Amino acid sequence: MKKKFAGFDKNKVILGIAAPLLAIVAALVITSVIILATGKDPIHAYLVMADFGSKSDSQVWIINKAVPYYLSALAVAIGFRMNLFNIGVDGQYRIAAFFAAVVGGALTLPGYLQIPLIIIVAMLVGSVWAGIAGLLKTTRGVSEVITTIMLNAIAAAVIGYFLQEGRLAQKDGNLFHTPNLPASSHFFTIPTQPKPLDGFLVIAVVVGFVYWFLLNRTRFGFDLRTVGQSEPAAEASGVHVKRMIVTSMLLSGAAAGLIGMPTLLGVSYNYGTDFPIGIGFTGIAIALLGRNHPLGMAAGALLWGFLERTGTQLEFEDYEQEIVGVMQGVIVLCVVIAYELVRRYGLRLQQRKVGEELAAQARKTDKAEVSS
Repeated sequence: MKKKFAGFDKNKVILGIAAPLLAIVAALVITSVIILATGKDPIHAYLVMADFGSKSDSQVWIINKAVPYYLSALAVAIGFRMNLFNIGVDGQYRIAAFFAAVVGGALTLPGYLQIPLIIIVAMLVGSVWAGIAGLLKTTRGVSEVITTIMLNAIAAAVIGYFLQEGRLAQKDGNLFHTPNLPASSHFFTIPTQPKPLDGFLVIAVVVGFVYWFLLNRTRFGFDLRTVGQSEPAAEASGVHVKRMIVTSMLLSGAAAGLIGMPTLLGVSYNYGTDFPIGIGFTGIAIALLGRNHPLGMAAGALLWGFLERTGTQLEFEDYEQEIVGVMQGVIVLCVVIAYELVRRYGLRLQQRKVGEELAAQARKTDKAEVSS
């Protein structure tokens, strides 16, 4: 029995390592072919990226950039684990950051009250915005893909309406932004050289741990994963499927509310027309890249930050600026295909193993009957 268990673990580990290795090799090969097609040297491009990405200031930049990407991937992954495609994370974090900035700019409280209040407001707004899609799905059967896409557009319209002078914003040159947050709202930083790390890195680590613990060590997480795998089976086992759908959307929206906080509390200190957009869609790619696992998504977020940082250096080396986007797309595509191929291969191995065990058991039974 011990040998059997050890063999099973060995195969599982080998398959787990094979998928990312296959994806990396395939992505490098395809990207190299594309760079060669443009008349450039792919090896030189990789060396430039590795050299520039290893510099201290680049490492700090990559980590700081990865924090909102990681939070975005977590928000998407919560829906994915329920077999829900929350494509509205982009609208959820933007409207959450906007109203959190409005509330924060209207108050002047001590930092230990001001900062948690802003974060809580952002999580509540994001949760409510995502919850609309959950309610429509459970009460009217409307696909969450449709509703979240529409809610993205509505969120942009709401922000555009209020982000005007005389409403909830003020004009600053060619920009419009909410009133600046007081100094007590400024989030802490982690001293490093040559630049400090964003203190929200600590929050991202905590949220990642909570995500892992909730899904893998609680009854709620078990029910959530069960519903994602088979709603009829979950319902037959006593799980309230509709409640789980709404709850997962609320949690996904709450996580989405955190995405804009590193920028709001550590960079801009207001919400303006120059506030970052599109992070929610990046989170979808990173969640796929990391297979919804907290460590996998962390690696994916860092990789995304690395490509964006080093991509700027490639432009100085006369490479096409679109090459980074091509790399990102190829990597995600290769990861999805590689994991699917490895999953199918592992399933065939498992089926073959079960068949061999059944055949061996049948032979033993026949032999026992003959002997008797």
